Amino acid sequence: FLMIALGATAQEKKEPYVSFSTEMIFSFATIDNLGNSEGNVMRWAPAFNPQTMLNYDLNNSFGLFTGMAVRNVGYIYENPFDPNNSKFKYRTYNLGIPVGFKVGQMDNFMFFGGYEIEFPFVYKEKLFVNDSKEDKDVIWFSDRVEPVQHSVMAGIQFPYGATLKFKYYLTNFHNRDYVAMVDGIQTKPYDFASNIFYFSLSWYLFTNWEESYPIE
Repeated sequence: FLMIALGATAQEKKEPYVSFSTEMIFSFATIDNLGNSEGNVMRWAPAFNPQTMLNYDLNNSFGLFTGMAVRNVGYIYENPFDPNNSKFKYRTYNLGIPVGFKVGQMDNFMFFGGYEIEFPFVYKEKLFVNDSKEDKDVIWFSDRVEPVQHSVMAGIQFPYGATLKFKYYLTNFHNRDYVAMVDGIQTKPYDFASNIFYFSLSWYLFTNWEESYPIE
């Protein structure tokens, strides 16, 4: 991508700029529990997903970005093997560092893609039985989840700043080797595959406010 950018028509030099947004997340998970893929329910996380981007536009058609984000991400799982109709709500707050590229009109319509590494720092788990909450755990830096999460993303920023993003986590959400004691017996409660993916909506994620809305 750098070669493409450097080979583009030379234009006025661009200065790096910072942009800021939040995102509304609609998350799911691909499940493989002893060959069973059922039980996933959409999870909606509309609040507290701030992200700030450091943008460097090489020209009006190609740019690079990195930044930092705090993200509330997780999934809901209805266990198909449990006769008690149990449902689990899992989520973590993650510190994320993305790197990626943008192609299109930097101040208008563009496509973007990239990679993000995330570090979970708060884990929350809720258990519901027959729609009644039975248990809740909130743990800082829990070993129930993988300590480093890797993901890839792609999206579109539309005119006037609306942004649609798709993201897929390459890392399993839970630590499958985590061991818990249940009635004096060691068990691995998270020994199944669960990879999160989500769609999100945000606004002005890559907007250069100084260029778009100059102060006279």
